[in-house]
Amino acid sequence: MSINIVYEDNSIIIAEKEAGVAAQSADPAQPDCVSLIKEHIRKNSPEKNEEPYLGIVHRLDQPVAGLLVFAKDRQAAAELSRQVQNGLMNKHYRAMVEGIVDASEEKILTDRLYKDSRNSRTVIASAAPEGYKLQEAVLKYRTEKILEDRNMTILSITLVTGRFHQIRAQLSHMGNPIAGDRKYGAVSSYPKGIALVADRLEFIHPRSGEKVEKIVDFSFAL
Repeated sequence: MSINIVYEDNSIIIAEKEAGVAAQSADPAQPDCVSLIKEHIRKNSPEKNEEPYLGIVHRLDQPVAGLLVFAKDRQAAAELSRQVQNGLMNKHYRAMVEGIVDASEEKILTDRLYKDSRNSRTVIASAAPEGYKLQEAVLKYRTEKILEDRNMTILSITLVTGRFHQIRAQLSHMGNPIAGDRKYGAVSSYPKGIALVADRLEFIHPRSGEKVEKIVDFSFAL
C-alpha cells in the first residue's frame, strides 16, 4: 500500500488519503497514513537514523478520502493546530448524497449535536443526555450537480465548524445521507468507503506565512 504525496517541504507534508485507510490506527498491523508517510520520509532521508517526527494536525474519518496536512516538526504542528482551532484552515468537501437537493445558491446548515462515544456516532438533538455536551455545528453547501436518473446530488461543502462526523450527521438529518454511509441511514451502496472527499485545503504556511492551497481532482464512482 502506498500514499499519494501532494506537497512536501522541510516543515509540512500534504497527502491524499484513500477511502478505507485510517489517518492513524491503534493496530500496528494495519497500515495507516502516519506509518505510510513515516516510511516515505525514511526512504527519502536514509541518513537519518531516528524515528521521523510527524504531527497530526487534523483527521478524516476512515471511510472518507481526501487531503490531510501533517507537520514535520513541533513548531509547525503548533502553528497549524492553532489555525485549525481558530477556524483559519479552510477545508472544502464534495459529497454525493441520496435524493435531489436543489441549492443553486450557497445555503447554511446549522444544527446542535453531541458525540455518542458508545456507538461512535454523532447525534443531532435539541438537548444532550446527561454527561454529554451539546455543540453547534455549521456548514455551507450548494448543489454542484443533480443526478436525476440515480436520484442523487453532488454537493459542494465548506465546513465552518469541525465536529466529529459533522458532515455525515448533518446531511443525514437534512434527509440526504451520503451514498454508502449506512451508519447514518444511507440505503445505497458505494464501491469503497463513502461518497465524501476532502478535495481542497487552504491554510497559511507555518514558516513562510504564505497561503497554501491544494486541490485534488476526484470523480465519484457512478
